[in-house]
Amino acid sequence: MPKSVYIHIPFCIKKCRYCSFLSGVNPIFKGIYTDGLVREIKKFYNGAILNTVYFGGGTPSLLEPVEIKKILDCLNFGKDCEITLEMNPKTADLEKLKAFFNLGINRISLGVQSFDDKILEIAGRAHNVRDVFKSIENILGAGFKNYSIDLMYGLPFQTQKIWERSLNEAKKLSVPHISLYGLKIEEGSDFYINTPKELPDEDTQADMYEAALAAFKNYYHYEFSNFAKNEKFLSRHNLNYWNVAPYWGFGAGAAGFICGRRYENEADFKKYLENPAKKKNFYTTNLLEEHIFLGFRKFEGINTNEINKKFSIDFDKKYALQLKKFIPEGFIQKTLHGYRLTKKGVMLSNSVLCEFLDN
Repeated sequence: MPKSVYIHIPFCIKKCRYCSFLSGVNPIFKGIYTDGLVREIKKFYNGAILNTVYFGGGTPSLLEPVEIKKILDCLNFGKDCEITLEMNPKTADLEKLKAFFNLGINRISLGVQSFDDKILEIAGRAHNVRDVFKSIENILGAGFKNYSIDLMYGLPFQTQKIWERSLNEAKKLSVPHISLYGLKIEEGSDFYINTPKELPDEDTQADMYEAALAAFKNYYHYEFSNFAKNEKFLSRHNLNYWNVAPYWGFGAGAAGFICGRRYENEADFKKYLENPAKKKNFYTTNLLEEHIFLGFRKFEGINTNEINKKFSIDFDKKYALQLKKFIPEGFIQKTLHGYRLTKKGVMLSNSVLCEFLDN
């Protein structure tokens, strides 16, 4: 039974040039979209007590507190439920943050991306660096103790020096949680249509990732791209994904995973609004491969006892060739419960993991 919910909010002040998600919808439709979400949730949600709720987008903080309340009122929460709201620094108004906090939102995910105004402009972000500092001040002023910032590397004209300045600013702020994103130019983004110039090459991106590992060496590096000051600030919602646990996905273009099958909602905004409670279109995936791929993303790695029991296999026998190859080469190491990627393995994870997925 799913104990996590993802809610997609597709509205934005401005669509970022690297974004390929369903976003950029005009906020004038907020009211009718909220009503649509409520219809969908009431149709499918089974009343389970939830451990995590995540408002993603888009820019969920563009919704009014009364609209967030309408959605939250449809759900049941455990007493320590983690409720995250993604926010653009341009929308981090103190009074609105206070209202969100009073509704039960207890974690903010702030889309900083860079502490360099030129890079933010090139990426098509709506905010500047001054907005970042003010938004963090407001987040703390509203009472939030748990918040995260996103930082992106590999952006056009972003040098190693510029990237390291952003890392240093994040360190100085002593942010509780940091998520890193390497630029991937995907279909549906402006960068895909209009190829940017001066992109850092693969070696430079690897150096940028190495610099982040060094900058946040005192953080708990619990997943490839995620760092927490301590276990209290782990993203429990994202851990649910990496543990291949079930969750509901509500909203236009949202994805979900229940009863061992995945589904995706209607991605066309207008069609979604015509029938938010439309029957889900489920599809099957290779869950063994998902457990391996997502499990190796975590610092603790994979638990082979759990995998063996779940899939009725002997992991060490099934993947003997891969283990024989990658352990001596220093890409994988044995743990008490299974295996994990080494730092060297993380840097070349795509090449390592594809040999497991193709088995």
